[in-house]
Amino acid sequence: MDSKSTSEVREKLLETTEDLIYRNGIHATGMDLLVKTSGVSRKSIYKYFGTKDELVAEVLKRRDERWMDWFRTEVERAETPEARLLEIFSVLKGWFESSGFRGCAFINTAGETGDPQDPVRLVAKEHKEKLLEFVKEICQQYGAADPDALARQLLVLIDGAITVAHVLGDFNSADSAKEVMRTLLVK
Repeated sequence: MDSKSTSEVREKLLETTEDLIYRNGIHATGMDLLVKTSGVSRKSIYKYFGTKDELVAEVLKRRDERWMDWFRTEVERAETPEARLLEIFSVLKGWFESSGFRGCAFINTAGETGDPQDPVRLVAKEHKEKLLEFVKEICQQYGAADPDALARQLLVLIDGAITVAHVLGDFNSADSAKEVMRTLLVK
């Protein structure tokens, strides 16, 4: 197998796995379904990734990079730090209203793992830490008296809005979180 076809097979497997995991969850996405849907043999799957957990962790790492790049770009379109803090929720609402929204892949997958040291859970934790750092950067630019505390409060609002949008189907949770954010914007 040449390197191009190896790369294509690996890419197909990662894309298929991400789609299935995001739609159905880790446990509902068995190896038989991955083989059937991706067209990649079980032997090849284990060649590229030693375990299903390694495959899912790699999928989540890629999603983290893509999601954070998208989120950062969208939020940073706002001109001032205060506008960026509020824009977070406009960006989230647009995501909630997009086709295929099924909540946060990192919250969803972390909820399927009981062990805090599980590779999937560790990737989810890293994602939330990156999100927290990004939000903290904006809080520092804003001049918050305690940027760390404000960023932590904001992360709770972000994840709360995502969860309410996913579980209750209430996309206005982003608007509600934005209103709470306005009350926190005191230097």
